[in-house]
Amino acid sequence: MSEKPLTTPAPPSDPAPDTQPESRKTGLTPQRKAAILVLTLCVLGIWLGLRWLIDARTNITTDNAFIESNIHPVSARVSGTVTAIHVKDNQRVKKGDLLVELDPTDYRVAAEKAEAAVGVALNETSGDTSQVAAARAAVQSAKARQEQSSLDLKRGEALYSREVLPKEQLDRLQTNQRVANAQLLEAEQQLKKAEAIAGISNGPTGKARVREKQAELAESRLKISYTRIIAPVDGYVTRKGIETGATIQPGQALMAVVSLHGSWVTANYKESQLTHIRPGQKVSFKVDAYPGKIFNGTVESIMAGTGAAFSLLPPENASGNYVKVVQRIPVKIMIDQTSDPEHLLRVGMSVIPTIQTGRTTGQVARDLIPFSK
Repeated sequence: MSEKPLTTPAPPSDPAPDTQPESRKTGLTPQRKAAILVLTLCVLGIWLGLRWLIDARTNITTDNAFIESNIHPVSARVSGTVTAIHVKDNQRVKKGDLLVELDPTDYRVAAEKAEAAVGVALNETSGDTSQVAAARAAVQSAKARQEQSSLDLKRGEALYSREVLPKEQLDRLQTNQRVANAQLLEAEQQLKKAEAIAGISNGPTGKARVREKQAELAESRLKISYTRIIAPVDGYVTRKGIETGATIQPGQALMAVVSLHGSWVTANYKESQLTHIRPGQKVSFKVDAYPGKIFNGTVESIMAGTGAAFSLLPPENASGNYVKVVQRIPVKIMIDQTSDPEHLLRVGMSVIPTIQTGRTTGQVARDLIPFSK
């Protein structure tokens, strides 16, 4: 019997490899991935847009702003020749520091003359007092003569009525009476004149002439003090326009002192940005000269009109050819001095202020939703 050949069993075949793409395993097709990416970008864009819009409605910014401060002009109060200048441009000075000296020689001479005039007036016053005493004595003498003439006239009229005194003598007594009255009136006027000259018409301590000379002396000494020109405030010297030896006149500008204490920012905001700006709101601003540094301030006030309304040539919209232009209104922002201890800020610098109105997200959202009011 024939034997069947032994057959070895074939090894199990490997399973067929999975040829499905990874995207099908996860259930995300390239189209779905793109859609998710676009949706994510849209949500992120909407979120960033809302954040920007809310920030723009709560923090009002403008680049039309600059720094201002008080500029104190220094001028001469008397004429004279400059003998010394103790400062130079951009030098820091304190209130009361000596800036310029003028030649005081002429004013010292005038003060000495005025002082001598006071002494003369005092001497003249004693003489005027003597004249007043003499005038008073003359009044008393004239009054005595007038009284005596009145008595003589009464006696004469009595004798004339009894036909003892002739008419000629009575006429002479009447004439003497009129002369005595006139002399009394003249003496009284001379007394008033003497009192007026002596300055004692309103009391014994008047001395008007002495006071006049003393006032002239005080004025001369005051002019001497004006020859030393001092700094009116703390600040920095600028616009120095004089040199030693120059002759100046009263009121002539010599230099200016810029005070950096109490500086402020004038920010010209559009009229549409002023809806929620109020005095007292906090402000942060950047300066072009110091990138990355933030300064602080506070809204102090809002100008009563637009800049165009107070310009040299304001617009005349009623004249025709009217074109609406968004107006700008200056807002005064006081600078917090603690944020600028080194006085880095200078007058005229350009700044970018941001006013923090303090409005909440809900308040801004209500304004954005139509018919929410």
